[in-house]
Parts: sequence; C-alpha cells; structure tokens
Amino acid sequence: MQLFSKPAPDAGTARPKVSKTPRRLRMGGAVAAAAAVVLALSACGGGSGAQSPDGKVELRFSWWGSDKRAQVTQEAIKAFEAENPNIKIKPEYGDWSGYWDKLATQVAANDAPDIIQMDEKYITEYSSRGALLDLSKYGIDTSKLDEATLKAGQSDDGLTGIPAGINAATILANPAVFKAAGVALPDDATWTWEDFERISAEVTAKSPKGTYGAAAYGTDEASLGVWLRQNGKSLYTEDGKLGFEPADIAAWWAFLKQMSEGKAVPSASEVVEADAAPLDQSGLATGKNGLAFWWSNQLPALEKAAGSELKILRFPTKTGSAADAQLWYKASQFWSASSRTKHPEEVAKFINFLANDAKAGEALLADRGVYPNTDVRKAISTKLTPADVKVVKFIDQIKTELGEAPAPPPKGAGAIQEIIKRYTSEVLFNRLSADEAGKKAVDEMTSAISS
Repeated sequence: MQLFSKPAPDAGTARPKVSKTPRRLRMGGAVAAAAAVVLALSACGGGSGAQSPDGKVELRFSWWGSDKRAQVTQEAIKAFEAENPNIKIKPEYGDWSGYWDKLATQVAANDAPDIIQMDEKYITEYSSRGALLDLSKYGIDTSKLDEATLKAGQSDDGLTGIPAGINAATILANPAVFKAAGVALPDDATWTWEDFERISAEVTAKSPKGTYGAAAYGTDEASLGVWLRQNGKSLYTEDGKLGFEPADIAAWWAFLKQMSEGKAVPSASEVVEADAAPLDQSGLATGKNGLAFWWSNQLPALEKAAGSELKILRFPTKTGSAADAQLWYKASQFWSASSRTKHPEEVAKFINFLANDAKAGEALLADRGVYPNTDVRKAISTKLTPADVKVVKFIDQIKTELGEAPAPPPKGAGAIQEIIKRYTSEVLFNRLSADEAGKKAVDEMTSAISS
C-alpha cells in the first residue's frame, strides 16, 4: 500500500519511469539535506540568478518528476517567457531519488536554484535555516488559493512555499479485482475499519493465490496521520513535537498485524517486495490488490498502468461516518525560492504566474495535483483527462468533510518515513511486538525532530 507513496508527497500523475521511480520514493536524502542546509548557513555571500549586460535576467528553476512533468513544466516556462522576454528560465530537473542530496549540496555551496520545487517534509527544515525566501513580501496573489494548503507553506519565517497542487490521502480500488472475486465494492461513506478488514479478507479468500483484498499500509506517514487524527491525536503538534504516544502507533501496527494474519493483506515478505516495485508494477496496477493507499493525484498514472478504471474511496472510519474520516487537503509540492536569489522580484513574478495564470494552468493541468487556484481550476476543466476530472470531483466532494489542517512537519521530519517503514517490517516479521515497536519508534522519531 504505498500508502501515499513514493512521490511522497509529490505523487505526480504522470507515469514514472520504471528504472527511476520506485513505487515508494526513498527519503534517503533527508539527513544529508538537513546537514547541508546547516552548512549553507555558515557560508556567506553568493546567490543565484544572472543578469546580462542588456538587462535580461536568467533564473534557475529546479523540480523533480517524470518526463511528462518535465514536458508540461517547460511548456509553462515558454508561456511565461513569451510574456516576459527579459526573463529567461533555465530548467534543472531530475527524479526524486537524487533531488534532495543535490539541492542540499547546492544550498551548502551558495549555489541554490532561484526557484525550487519544495516538499512538505523539508520546507520547515530549509525555511527555519534561512534558506528560503519570504514570498509574502513580493506581492504574490494568494486570494484564490486553498487556505489550508497555503497555511502549510507559512511559518514564523514567513510564506516560504506557494502550493503547486492539492492532494488528499485516499484508498484506491480496482473494481476488476472485486468483480472477479464476486465481492461488492465498499460504500466509502459508511464503512469502518472493521469493514475494511472483513471485505479485504473476503476478496483474498475468493481470489487466486497471490491476490489480496488490500495492500498493507505502514510505509509512510499519511496513513498513520489519518489513523491518529481519527483517534484524537496528530502526527505533529504546532510547536514541532510528536502528537502521539507509543500506544497510539502500537495500535496502528497491531491492526495491521491482525490483518496480515487474517490474509486481508500480503505477508511480510510480499510487503517488502511490493515496497520496491515501481508504480506500474504495484499490486493495484497489476490486479493483485483490490484496495491500496495512495495520494489522490496518483490515480491517473495508476489507471494508465492498470489499463482499466479505478475508483477513489475515502478512508474507513471508527464510526462509519465520512464526516469523521479526518482527511485534509495536502499541498502536493510548493513553489519556493532561494533566500539568496539576486532577483527576488522576477522570481516572485514567475511563481505568481505558475500559481495564478490560466496559461500556466493550461500547460501544467493536473500533473502536480488539483490546481489550487479555483479560477484556474475552472478555466482548465475542459482540458483535463477523464481520470483527472475524477480526482477533481473527489477533492471537491470531500471539502465539507475535511478535518482541521494538520500541523506542518517540523525540522527533521524527513527521517520519519524511514523509521515508520523499518518498524512496520519489524512487526510484520515478528521481530518486535507492536508495543515494543511503538516505544522504540517514538524514541527515534523524537530524537529525529529534536536534534
């Protein structure tokens, strides 16, 4: 269950390369990024952006993503340059796996790109170290952006990130798997976690060997965050601490272990194997899982890989009421800028274009998620694919059911996913009990965000 997997937060809709984009993108650069940012602040001078003798400005723009993302982003760049001939945007892009180590190195060397595609896991780390520009000082229009996702880019350091897209944590269903098993799809407006377990086990029992009713959760923070919120807790607090106790995460793992023993989800070894698979070989895409946890804007890529329609579902709840699902709108990525750019006004002009101009929307469409600007979203609605339209409808549908926006990840939060994943494996392989894993994991997480 990639549980919102890989493109971590990103979760771009374009199908990733099999060789470069694993189903759950790794967070290996988190520690290096944090360390390099610290080093960057000890350096002085520098700054990116170049200006030629004729007054033209060149800005470097970095992002991660698939080849499709590179294509649509460069189309948006061309549209901007056509209206701003004195500003040249130089693209720098790659895949998620090497993005953060490269960015950390650039920041440490005072060579950061002017415009930076930023992730929620790291925005606090970079902004609190003074590496990101306070965009609120440069007249960017935020009036049409979702307040909750905009809040995620704000801190005591200012507005250091403008949301590039909106996601929601979802469960995606493969109707073909349910049909083959003779099991009805769940009603996501009323189902409970007990229903989720029962239905998943039933699909497994009525399917060929190797097919399971659901993929296993436990590979990142999103599913844990939903579980905690439904139980009155939170992943983080506003003051940058953990918002839960060992017993809370232990209960989450205990339920997963129970489902594994009941064959509602794959075995421990199969979970490890699935975690390493690229998106187009995921259990949901290949028809080996009836249900799986993904970010909403990963639906189009998964449908393309599956070759058939998938359905977006809300999370199960404790009460059986969708109003208690405690979902939220998440910024899939942010538009951020280096605090050392020599051309903050031009940088802000480009970010304002990306956030608010219909021409940018016509190029980018839903690649980074549902467009945060409601006017642009409406303007491009007829240009979206059926899969993207499905995502937009789901995002709009749950608007009245959303819980309070979660506190943003604190410094050091980039290490949390790997801690969760590692202890999920320990529990599933019976090397630790859920209670033992809960105590050890909370100690490690506390250390990660307090160091």
